[in-house]
Amino acid sequence: MMKKKILISSFDLAIGGVERSLIGLLNHLDYSKYDVDLMLFKHEGEFLPFLPSGPNLLAEVPQYATFRKSIHQTVKEGYYSIGISRLLARSVSSLHGKMKSIDEPGYLTIQYGWEMSNPFLPKLNKEYDVAIGFLWPHHFIGEKVKAKKRIGWVHTDYSNIYVNKKIESRMWNKVDHIVAVSEECSKTFLNVFPDYKEKTTVIENILSPQMVKEQAKLEVPIEIKKAPGKTMLVTVGRLSHAKGLDQAVRACRELLDDGYDIEWYVVGYGPLEDELKKLINELNLQDRFFLLGKKVNPYPYIKACDIYVQPSRYEGKAVTIREAQILEKPVVITNFPTAKSQARDEFDALITPLTIAGIANGIKRLVDDKDLKENLISNIRKKDYGNMAEVEKLYQLMEA
Repeated sequence: MMKKKILISSFDLAIGGVERSLIGLLNHLDYSKYDVDLMLFKHEGEFLPFLPSGPNLLAEVPQYATFRKSIHQTVKEGYYSIGISRLLARSVSSLHGKMKSIDEPGYLTIQYGWEMSNPFLPKLNKEYDVAIGFLWPHHFIGEKVKAKKRIGWVHTDYSNIYVNKKIESRMWNKVDHIVAVSEECSKTFLNVFPDYKEKTTVIENILSPQMVKEQAKLEVPIEIKKAPGKTMLVTVGRLSHAKGLDQAVRACRELLDDGYDIEWYVVGYGPLEDELKKLINELNLQDRFFLLGKKVNPYPYIKACDIYVQPSRYEGKAVTIREAQILEKPVVITNFPTAKSQARDEFDALITPLTIAGIANGIKRLVDDKDLKENLISNIRKKDYGNMAEVEKLYQLMEA
């Protein structure tokens, strides 16, 4: 029997939830049935060493690698048309954002960037049975790849982003199946694009509990030093507006002012680092709230904490919450739009109001109420957080 030819594309393998779930998927595909090519626009990222031997990593295509480079670097390397397109895209998206009073026009910048650079990007010569775009946007699989079937992933909560609907619809029209990573993620997407209901499916992020537990056991030097009576909090996530870490810093100050002996550790990096450092200094939290930066392996940090906290404003599906539960940690999460698809309140997590006081009060409850904390841990231990059945859903889409 001939193997089906599959292409999976993404940007790179830098540290992130999407990239971690891509590694999870690649680890669980059946390579006896599928011949899988992996197209990474840029061969970089801390997760590159975790790539399994199954997929064939295609050579880097310089024009696509520019999407992980600055405009200056792109022009310097001689890709003038792409550099000028991106510069124009930045101006147009900024203007569009101002006209619509959008705080974060980042998604618009990406949309216009692809739309305007498209004529200068090469096509892939090989033909595939299925082309999978694992990270939005999906212009590449839609326009630059010959494939009998195209599948595009949605990892984002569409109720919290602003996109140009015309450009977005044009892109989704070229995709045969749309995969959302949670029911809520699907719901918020279909609220904006109801016409795609028939071709939208939910496939959750593929995780390997065994891998998470094994990585958590590795002896790595970590900054968390437990002390009697002190509660250690950990958050893993990008230092961005979406992750709500500015509220976490203020909640930390509130907890200390109310007499709670805590230390809060954040594993991750991102654009708000300087802003958060400034806020930490302003609130005199230098010895209580710690930004630890990038960590290839965040699991020993999660394992070392007393409570895992996800203070996000919005999420598609937070892989880190599931990972904390795999490591049997009591979890406090904010009531972001997709929170209910992540956990059951007071069963396997505590879901708190999306405010500074809400975050602080949720943590207080878990520190003060030992029975509640033990119940959460007990319920987590009974649940199977592996989701290998999700791979079967993907097979069904590919075979349909």
